[in-house]
Amino acid sequence: MIIFTTNFGDIQIELDMENTPVTAKNFLKYCQDGFFEGTVFHRVIKGFMIQGGGMTADMHEKPTRDPITNEANRGGSNVIGTIAMARTDAPHSATGQFFINTANNSFLDHTAKSNNGWGYAVFGQVTAGMDVVKQIEKVKTTFRAGHDDVPVEPIVIEKVTIVE
Repeated sequence: MIIFTTNFGDIQIELDMENTPVTAKNFLKYCQDGFFEGTVFHRVIKGFMIQGGGMTADMHEKPTRDPITNEANRGGSNVIGTIAMARTDAPHSATGQFFINTANNSFLDHTAKSNNGWGYAVFGQVTAGMDVVKQIEKVKTTFRAGHDDVPVEPIVIEKVTIVE
């Protein structure tokens, strides 16, 4: 279990090591390395998701490890409260950024082993703190440093706790 302590409150996440071992272990390694501490939820879209895990408050992207294999064909559905890997248009490009679904986003699920069909790998579930996620989802956003949907006031991951 992972606990993100943010300036809005705690978000507790249970990883799916059984179905998405590559993705869950990648995320856990970033947590163990302290990578997420000091990053922000840099993309917030009400009725969709909150995204974090790669940007500092001044919108600089942190350097990451190499991309991982997309396990969207093995993970669960992008439903409310699940956590999934963010990526570029390339299916196997996820590194450290993730998002928490605030709606049922099944259109993000794996449908085919093609560029358009790969989807976004769900690798865990929020088990406590959805009230915090919902609070974050409601913040006012703006355009900043070439990015849309950036919270006006930074939403910072201050501490990451790993509970065995």
